[in-house]
Order: sequence, then structure tokens, then C-alpha cells
Amino acid sequence: MTSHSGVFNRKAGPGLRHVIKEREDYKDKLDLLYSVGEKIASVPEIPKLLDHILRMAQQISHASASSLLLIDQGKKELYFQMAEGAVSNVLQQTRVGIDSGIAGWSARNARPLISNDVTRDRRFNPEIDKISGFHTKSVIAVPLVAAREVIGVLEVLNKADASGFNERDVEVLMSLAATAAVTFSNLRLNQKLEQGYISTLKALVAAIDAKDPYTSGHSQRVAEYALLGANMLSLSPEELKDIEFGGLLHDIGKIAIDATVLRKPGDLTSEEWSLMRKHTVIGANIIKDVPFLERAKPLVLYHHENYDGSGYPEGLKGEAIPICARLLSVVDAFDTMTSERSYRASVNADLAVSELRRYCGTQFCPVATDAFISGFQLSRGKLPSRPIAGHRQLV
Repeated sequence: MTSHSGVFNRKAGPGLRHVIKEREDYKDKLDLLYSVGEKIASVPEIPKLLDHILRMAQQISHASASSLLLIDQGKKELYFQMAEGAVSNVLQQTRVGIDSGIAGWSARNARPLISNDVTRDRRFNPEIDKISGFHTKSVIAVPLVAAREVIGVLEVLNKADASGFNERDVEVLMSLAATAAVTFSNLRLNQKLEQGYISTLKALVAAIDAKDPYTSGHSQRVAEYALLGANMLSLSPEELKDIEFGGLLHDIGKIAIDATVLRKPGDLTSEEWSLMRKHTVIGANIIKDVPFLERAKPLVLYHHENYDGSGYPEGLKGEAIPICARLLSVVDAFDTMTSERSYRASVNADLAVSELRRYCGTQFCPVATDAFISGFQLSRGKLPSRPIAGHRQLV
């Protein structure tokens, strides 16, 4: 059949060959759209999602530039959430009234719009070109509609081969915009749910910290310190979430430890140490059946593993310890040293950093230690000389 099709194509007249090529091109666009939909569905972060949308919209329509505008309902404005092209940075600082421009028309009317010569289109707003320095010749604007509400507009500009956009381009972009709008709306909802989860977690963590007044705020600070180090390691957005949740929940297992042990001013007995060391396993078991916290479980379980293999609960060593757990080990010790405890006074940040460096390579991972110290110094400009505001010892 392939050979027959090839002969048919060679024998077809110019008009028929054009139709065949157009159909093949359309099929290619639909195949690309399908692959885009798969990619969009797999992207958990809004910035990545938007980047996929714009790149693929541009590729599908053979455009020179693309932008995605979202609606600020309170201010009745459209703002450039993201743009692809040489002037993307300028556009992302720009807002326009929803009552002006081709994008505004598309948003207000919830309809797509083709304008292949914007100089003849009274709906075109030339002020955007003046701000950006971009010369718009042609444009397609399609609305992003979710739950019967227009939430934004997807634009592609200037056909790369200088020809005009057509209805086929609009049809494919509308399909992409519909997929993007639903996904974007769901991601917004997921963000709200996530914020609710975090609020619930913080309330739970506060209840745990309240068992020992000396550890008040410890878990929140550990999460914040860990994020400082994580940013130095260029971790993924998913790993940053793992760090935040792991930091908040790393001591959740202490809810099962008797308060008299947690608050004991003197040294712990061997039995008490044995009980205290169980908090990592207890904590991991507490969250193991929560899908949202699945990736945080190894951090809770392994944040007391030592780089040289002398830690607990499994005696993992070096790279066998997840990098996020290695980072938590560092910041947990730092906050413990710089916070007052029932069994000793706090030390200042300079001395705590010296202790981290002293035990770097044995108790602490060198990469994680350097990352936290760099992030901590960068966040404050310099190390504070006074105690800041949660370890019986560095174990």
C-alpha cells in the first residue's frame, strides 16, 4: 500500500498534491497535539506546563513568537504569564486592560480570532509592540476556557514563512488551549489543596513541638533551612516539596515518645536513647499510607543516618542515603545547636557552622554541608554572631 500511495502522489496534479500535503501536515499537527497533551498531563508544575504550552503552540502553528496571558479578574486586566521569543522578559512585566487589544477581544467574547494583517484591524493594540519592540504582523488569539469561564488567552504571532494563519491553525490551537485550560485549572485547585495540606501539617507539627517547649518552631525552621540548601543544589520542584514536607515532619515520630524523655535535662539512659532512636521508624510508619507524603517518607526515616555509616535506623552510608535526607541531617543539627535546649544553652551560628565543618565527611555529607552553609550565608549576607531562633549531641 505504501508503494501505491507513493505512485499516486507522484501522478497527482498540483491541486491534489496540495490537498494531500495539507492533510498530511494536519495529521502531523494532530499527532504533535496528542504528544503535547501527554506531556502536559505529566507536568506537575505550572511554569513547566506553561512552557510546554507555548513551545508546542509555536511549533504547531509555525509561528515566530507566542504568549500566554491570564486574566486578573479583580483588576480587569490581562497579564503576560509567560512568553516565548526575544522580548519575553519585557512582556512578562506588562499588563493590558481586558477591554483592549486582540487578546482582550478574544477573552471578552470567549472566541478565537485570526488577524493576518493587524495594521487593518482596529482591535489591535499597537502599544504592546511599542513597549516590547516586537513588530506584530499577524496573530491568532484563542481563549482558555475552564468550567465555562475564560481564564486567559493563548496567542501565536507572525507565521514564520510570512504566510497567513488559517482555520486549521485555529482548530489545533483551540484543542491545545482547551487541554491547557483544564490542566491549568486543575493545577490551581491542586495548589489550593496542597496549601490546605501544608496548613494541616503545620498544625500537626506544632502539636508535636508543643510536647517540648524547647523545640517550639524547630520543625518549621528545619524546613526553611533545608530549602536554603536545596536551592544551592538545584533540586527539582518535586524535590523541593520533598524537602519542605520532610523538614516539617522529620520529628513526627516523637509524638510517640514520652514527654519526660523529650524534656529530660540530663543525659539519657541507654534505654531512653533506644526509645528516642525509634522516632524515625515511627514517623515513617505514621505517614506511609498518605500518598501525598510518599516521597517525604525516606527523609523522615533516614534523617539520622550518618555519612560514614554510623547513624540509624539502618546504618546507611554515603550516597546510599538520599541527598534530601543528608541535607536534613545537616540542618537538623544546625538548628538544634543554635536553639536553647533543656540540657544545654544554645551556641551562635558561627560556632554551629564550625561544628558542621568539623564533622563534615563523617557525620555529615560534604555536598549537603557546603550547600546549606552557602545558602545560609547568601540568605543573610553574613553569618550572624548572635544565637538565632532546634541535639543532645551531634548524633
